[in-house]
Amino acid sequence: MTKLLAILIDGSIYASWVFLMGLGMTLIYGVMKILNIAHGSLYALGAYMSASLIGFYYATGSLPPMLGYAMLPLAAVAVGLIAGLLIERGVLRFMYGRDEVVMLLVTYSIFLILEDAAKLIWGVDPYFAYQPYGLLGTVEILDLIYPVYDFLLIAISLGCAVFVWWGLNKTRVGKLLVAVIHDREMSMAFGINVKLFFTVTFIIGAAFGALGGAVTAPKVSVVPGLGVEVIVLAFAVVVIGGLGSIEGAMIGSVIVGIVRAAAVHILPEVELFVIYGVMALVLAFKPHGLFAGPEVRKI
Repeated sequence: MTKLLAILIDGSIYASWVFLMGLGMTLIYGVMKILNIAHGSLYALGAYMSASLIGFYYATGSLPPMLGYAMLPLAAVAVGLIAGLLIERGVLRFMYGRDEVVMLLVTYSIFLILEDAAKLIWGVDPYFAYQPYGLLGTVEILDLIYPVYDFLLIAISLGCAVFVWWGLNKTRVGKLLVAVIHDREMSMAFGINVKLFFTVTFIIGAAFGALGGAVTAPKVSVVPGLGVEVIVLAFAVVVIGGLGSIEGAMIGSVIVGIVRAAAVHILPEVELFVIYGVMALVLAFKPHGLFAGPEVRKI
């Protein structure tokens, strides 16, 4: 019973982490049809920015400790606005209409550039932002002890999922965005500013990726190369769920989280393999993912 509970809790925590990455990536792909490899670097930039802001905040010693949590979304918004805007307006807007493979190579090039840019700005020494992780204390569930911060991470992921669902389905802007997703040319003909929607979507998607790094920074040491592993996991999540599907990203995250937690607790030797095994199994029966929408062809 304890092991089953540990698998469920650990899987939920891991799923909430990868969902934040997968959410931004699948949102960008769903609207712009760009598989953004640079998303891993945005995650790393969010982690570095978060660690820097947290370190500066707590170094003052005179500010309320709980307000330090505001540094997490602040770091994500800053990276989304600055890096997201520069990438989309500075590079990607010149590439619209190109083949998806070309866009993939472009975002991979951006990924390499941002990795070196992070080293130039923050150096190669590790950054530690441990204060928010231990500030909330721990909670005991049966014989298991977990930091409360891990459950905060789950709450943040659920809040982001609700926010995106509400934005897409209950607002006028969301309905216009859905129209852009389904038919760009017709949307432009009706006077919708598609370029503006592209820019805003990329900034929001970048902010979600940076938020994933920002909330992870208190749990780990922030070091160069942090975004390399993450981009592979995010890609696995969106492929399992279906590229462009928000619901798919959520279900894919849960599947990856639970399967990975089960492997860690039951058969640790296959932990590195099991996520890719699940991805291969899903693609063998559903080549476009579990929740991929219908592919529209123009005749």
